[in-house]
Amino acid sequence: MSAIAKHLLPDTAVIGADGVMSIGGCSLLDVAKQFGTPVFVYDEEHLRARCHEAVAAFGEQRVIYATKAFFTTAMAKLAHDEGLLLDVATGGELFVALHAGVPASSCVMHGNNKSVDELRMAIEAGVRHIVVDNFDELDRLDALHAQGLPAPRVQLRITPGVSVHTHEYIATGQNDSKFGFNLGNGDAHKAAARARASASVDFVGVHCHIGSNVFAVENFTHAAKIMVDLANELEVDELTLGGGLGVAYLEGEHASSITEWSVHLLAATQELRRTTKVFVEPGRSIVASAAVTLYQVGTIKPIPGVRTYVSVDGGMSDNPRPVMYGSGYEAFMPARANADRTEAIRMVGKHCESGDVLINEAMIPAGLQVGDLLATPVTGAYGHSMGSNYNKVTRPPVVFVRNGEARLVVRRETYEDLVRLDMA
Repeated sequence: MSAIAKHLLPDTAVIGADGVMSIGGCSLLDVAKQFGTPVFVYDEEHLRARCHEAVAAFGEQRVIYATKAFFTTAMAKLAHDEGLLLDVATGGELFVALHAGVPASSCVMHGNNKSVDELRMAIEAGVRHIVVDNFDELDRLDALHAQGLPAPRVQLRITPGVSVHTHEYIATGQNDSKFGFNLGNGDAHKAAARARASASVDFVGVHCHIGSNVFAVENFTHAAKIMVDLANELEVDELTLGGGLGVAYLEGEHASSITEWSVHLLAATQELRRTTKVFVEPGRSIVASAAVTLYQVGTIKPIPGVRTYVSVDGGMSDNPRPVMYGSGYEAFMPARANADRTEAIRMVGKHCESGDVLINEAMIPAGLQVGDLLATPVTGAYGHSMGSNYNKVTRPPVVFVRNGEARLVVRRETYEDLVRLDMA
């Protein structure tokens, strides 16, 4: 197999004459030396370019970044600076956005089981709108309004009955879903009638989300047409078509760009009332391919006639997607980034689980040795945000690279951090 495919790498990735890869003008070998491994390395120019592309495609204040994909104080500031609103799904995510200096009016509150405290927090902070997910939430908003809180602007999350080809854990638009008001069984219309008649909420729009890492753009078109018909019927002012655009993780995969996605969505909204504003919520497509994760090889275990295991100093604690979803990744050696990848290995982590496998069959250059660096690209989404302290492993730092400067935006956890919350 040839060297790592360019379309899987961050925008500014280049390979020098010595074969060493740099991102953002920073040698990956130098980044690993300075910050240790594992480490998430994000191309800041790539992040900003994807934000800019989304705003250019959909318009100012129409793109809502899905923060669950990757969220830190630095990312909150970056997305806000680039003209994106922020989709937060918990009180914790809202807190991070506010801590970053993002005004609540630039935040949208999501979540299928928002607590009374989270709803109160969102209303008192003054979020742009709340995406209401169920009837129980309407009850909670009634109770909060009775306590004297103002009526928030709300969109209703609709389950449009659209099934998509993705992992079952991240499919959300089918009838059998924990999310939203079902359109097919009449719940969506019941919720709309209740919200419109209620003094507790200001019903402004409808919302849908059909799944995550969806490659088939016709799925988005289908859902958009259903939602356009509903928005016209209900005569709402706003329509949010969610996110979920897939990205390529493997050499043989290719995904639509944000611009290509927008062409399909905007074409599907041509029949929408002129006064209805359209919003979208990309997450993975903004951040996934912006980052690589650097690891150091700790052990190499060849089993003749079976396979070779290569253990690195991270694993399921910094990238749980392979364990959770069976997700595939590629690997390469930053020191020999232009070398052909001719040897198959199983790249595994350091955790006490046989299932702690990062790549079931990774192709790498011949001659890998203990102490070498390995990198996995397209790890900018759902690595840092879903990371854990399993086996009390400290979580990796996050580094932004740009114009030859490597900037630490999340420090590596220490052992002291692991006991900071302990009370005995």
